[in-house]
Amino acid sequence: MEVILLEKIKKLGDLGDTVKVKAGFGRNYLLPLGKALPATEANRAVFEARKAELLKKASDSVNAANLRAGKINGQTVTLKVLAAEEGKLYGSVGPAEIVEAAAAQGIDIKKSEIDMTTGPIRQLGSYTVQVRLHTEVEATLNVVVADTKAPTAA
Repeated sequence: MEVILLEKIKKLGDLGDTVKVKAGFGRNYLLPLGKALPATEANRAVFEARKAELLKKASDSVNAANLRAGKINGQTVTLKVLAAEEGKLYGSVGPAEIVEAAAAQGIDIKKSEIDMTTGPIRQLGSYTVQVRLHTEVEATLNVVVADTKAPTAA
């Protein structure tokens, strides 16, 4: 299935590219979410008519993501969790817990934006987590996982 991309999609193409994708990916993801149009002559004309509008929308979303990245970069989120003596957590810390702790500190991120390539956190310590705000914009968030029983430094 050939589609015309209406926005930049990582590992697929840029705005306006005509790409060949599997039928299910196109029908079930790209087309319903408005990220692409079927590659027909009529749709090519529609795309050319809307190209300036789509480029402006794309640049606005990148600028908004850059502003959010500026607020997130270098921030530290601290989570208090139960842990065994050797530092192993009873459970794990995943994106949902990080988003909740960040919201408590006034940092606005979504669960789907957090990229934990190594999987959930299962040990006490300090970690760096990538936050993907846009296909072109990433921010780093420092996550400190501390034991609830440990004394806090004042």
